[in-house]
Amino acid sequence: MSTRRVVITGLGLVTPLGLGREANWQALLEGRSAISHITRFDTSRFPTRIAGEIKNFDPQQFIDRKEARKMDLFIQYAIAAAELAVQDAGIDLALLQGERTGVYVGSGIGGIGSIEETHRVLMEKGPERVSPFFIIQTIINEAPGHISIRYRASGPNISNATACSTGAHAIGEAFRMIQLGVADRMIAGGAEAPITPLSLAGFCNMKALSERNDQPEKASRPFDARRDGFVMSEGAGIVLLEELGAALKRGARIYAEVLGYGLNSDAYHVTAPSPDGDGAVRVMKMALDEGRVSPQEVQYINAHGTSTQYNDKTETLAIKKLFGDWASQLGVSSTKSMTGHLLGAAGGVETAFTALAIYHQLMPPTINYEFPDPDCDLDYVANRARPAAIVHALTNSFGFGGTNACLLLKKFE
Repeated sequence: MSTRRVVITGLGLVTPLGLGREANWQALLEGRSAISHITRFDTSRFPTRIAGEIKNFDPQQFIDRKEARKMDLFIQYAIAAAELAVQDAGIDLALLQGERTGVYVGSGIGGIGSIEETHRVLMEKGPERVSPFFIIQTIINEAPGHISIRYRASGPNISNATACSTGAHAIGEAFRMIQLGVADRMIAGGAEAPITPLSLAGFCNMKALSERNDQPEKASRPFDARRDGFVMSEGAGIVLLEELGAALKRGARIYAEVLGYGLNSDAYHVTAPSPDGDGAVRVMKMALDEGRVSPQEVQYINAHGTSTQYNDKTETLAIKKLFGDWASQLGVSSTKSMTGHLLGAAGGVETAFTALAIYHQLMPPTINYEFPDPDCDLDYVANRARPAAIVHALTNSFGFGGTNACLLLKKFE
């Protein structure tokens, strides 16, 4: 395999915590919850009435008004996050043009909001009233398609849909493309806009969501003994990856280096993780092995940490199996305690958060950690951010269908 080195030079974040790198990082350090009551539709008949909504998002900050009307919200979030990443990288737009720049952006659900609304139109007004833009509003590959057109990036143009591992897989596969010389730069990550009646009903009836409606800001509580499910959120997390030489040539700020990438399957169940943590152990080991890093050289893990009973218990077990005695020396935090779970966008957002943790040498906290669970007995950086010397960090993403992803990041030297 090629030894081309890959670095992260731009971070684009559109989350319930805010828009952009600075707003999100400040919120993380303050331990601020972005979870609130759903305002977009009547939730009175739903057992869960809370989510991580993005408030006051104006697509016209990033997209022409007429064009925005042809896009589902997840595409708007993807374009906004890509623009924020490019701006953050401070890159000359001419460098993004041509076949040496690609786009790899996925989504777990895609345009479900547009699907629901268009189905209503079909049933109430007939097929002749269905928008001619319906298909391109909803299909997942329109997110990277729009981004590619925007920057005239004519290299790889790819999307994926791997549930809650989507964003991390997209970044990992983009990393591979640069490693192998297919591209020199990749705009990569995930986007999701799942807060709709149908989506909420589906997750509610799976019994996957928290029902802590009386205290929304305390509902997402990974690893806490009183956790009762995840909190659905929306947004996008996109990074600009560059081949090291190209980044250095233009004097780029480098947040972190990507050293390794693991992907595999539990091959166990369509929703539940393997109870022995086997898939999580193997995927973390894959990332470490590629980076030639021993478990004892890792200081921080940005956990998948969804706030569900099985996920948090199993991820803790997997970390203890792989890291042995060193597991107690790790800082492990779940930023989902603040953002909620952005599904297909989570891996993109959390890769950016992990890069920021390395860049600033600060571990973001796991908020709402109040009641220890004997099955979750690691150092979860409880409730307060912590200064730390971080050289190597992992970020985990695990999805329905048993699909797993792990990225190994390193302080740039």
